[in-house]
Amino acid sequence: MQPRTNQWLLSRLDHLWNAHFSDIKQINPVFISFGRSARLRFGSIRLDPRSGKTIITITGMFKNESIPQSVVDHTIGHELCHYTHGFSSPHRRLHKYPHSGGVIKKEMTERGMLDLYKAYKEWLKVYREELKDYYRNRR
Repeated sequence: MQPRTNQWLLSRLDHLWNAHFSDIKQINPVFISFGRSARLRFGSIRLDPRSGKTIITITGMFKNESIPQSVVDHTIGHELCHYTHGFSSPHRRLHKYPHSGGVIKKEMTERGMLDLYKAYKEWLKVYREELKDYYRNRR
C-alpha cells in the first residue's frame, strides 16, 4: 500500500477527475495537499486571487490509513463538485450556495460516485460516535 502523501493525494485527484469529471475542463491549475489535522472539516477548496490557482486542502487526519480510501475519495470528489459548480474555480457559478438543496449528492450520483457518498455516510455515523465518546471521556 502506498503511503498517504501529497503525491498520493494528487494521484487520487487525477484518478477521480479522469473517471468521473473528464467532461470538466481544468481551466486553471488545481493543486491538492494535506493540511493540518481537523476533526470536523475534512476538505476545503479555495481560489487564490493572486495566482488564479485552485487549492484543495484535505485534513491531515486522512493520512492515517485506518481511514477508508473511499472516504478520502469522497472528500476529493466533494471538492471537485464545488469546482464544477463554479465555487473556487473560473467555471460559471451554477448555484447561489455551494450546498444548495443537496447539489453535491445529486452531482456525485449523476457522475457515478454514489458508492463513495454512501461509504462516506456510513463511516461518518461511526466517526461521530467515536467523537462523542472522545469528548465524553475528556470531562
